[in-house]
Amino acid sequence: MLSNQPFALSEFDSLRARLEKRSQLLQTVRAFFYVRNVCEVDTPLLSKAATPDVHLHSLHTQVQVPGFKNSQTYYLHTSPEYPMKRLLCHGSGDIFFLGKVFRDGDLSPRHQVEFTMLEWYRLNFSMFDLIAEVAGLLKSILGDLSVEQLTYQQAFKIYAGIDDIFSASAAQCQACLSRFKVPEIVGVDKDDKPLWEQLVLTEVIESQLGQTANGENRITVLYHFPARDAALAQLSANNPNVAERFEVFINGMELANGYQELADAETYRERFSESLALREQCDLPTVPLDENLLQTLKEKPLPDCSGVALGVDRLFLLQQGFKDIEQGIGFGLLAQ
Repeated sequence: MLSNQPFALSEFDSLRARLEKRSQLLQTVRAFFYVRNVCEVDTPLLSKAATPDVHLHSLHTQVQVPGFKNSQTYYLHTSPEYPMKRLLCHGSGDIFFLGKVFRDGDLSPRHQVEFTMLEWYRLNFSMFDLIAEVAGLLKSILGDLSVEQLTYQQAFKIYAGIDDIFSASAAQCQACLSRFKVPEIVGVDKDDKPLWEQLVLTEVIESQLGQTANGENRITVLYHFPARDAALAQLSANNPNVAERFEVFINGMELANGYQELADAETYRERFSESLALREQCDLPTVPLDENLLQTLKEKPLPDCSGVALGVDRLFLLQQGFKDIEQGIGFGLLAQ
């Protein structure tokens, strides 16, 4: 049950102690990057553009901008990604952001509409270089956890019993869900293989990731997602059917999502346009694209880099053993 108390306190909890623990976590994160000469940046929360990603829902507000008769629509950012990439194009070097982002439409023990994100970009890092750095950061906070690295395809074989998910059928995915006693899912086209595959990933596999056979926490990294799920990641030079994208899980919970970053401006526009078309198919509102980003990428190409976004509230939950991220923030949405 969601509470309107700060940190969802029990009679045994000390508000001051939890405030200090969260402060110490933020200090540890910043120190990790300062010692590596990664510059902290502060990007705008408001933008005339929004992410076209079909899975992300932007909050918006009206701003009375001087010189305009009518108020203008601005979007609260779901991530600092676009302005950070503009900074990279202009020569910022290695950078990180630690602050608030906003994503509408979900409220649960693992989600708040307003939450704290850590996002960083490292020049001349491969995806695997960045995976190693993510693991190093997590170990500095959570202790010396073991690390499991699996390709997307290997995860389906090990945790869902599907030998080759790329050639598997929709029917095989449905049979897997039945085998793992996932409740019947209605309203999905029986031949929609990508959607049934996604359901196997979320309903069968993810809950098993980030844990050892003894039930202890570990860091599980899933990488080489299908090319259709590349988002803004490069496709693999060795296998164009997969993307240089990874996700990190601990105790069945996704903690981070990273890429070997796409650089080509035209490909950005193509992928944004594909996302807008998908939004239309899903009866979601069209959003304005970030033309400032697209123009910057065209004029000053993104340097070779990898980037990752990590949920800080989830990290604090794992560090402290909370059941709900609201236990680790001052006030949740319903307490506002």
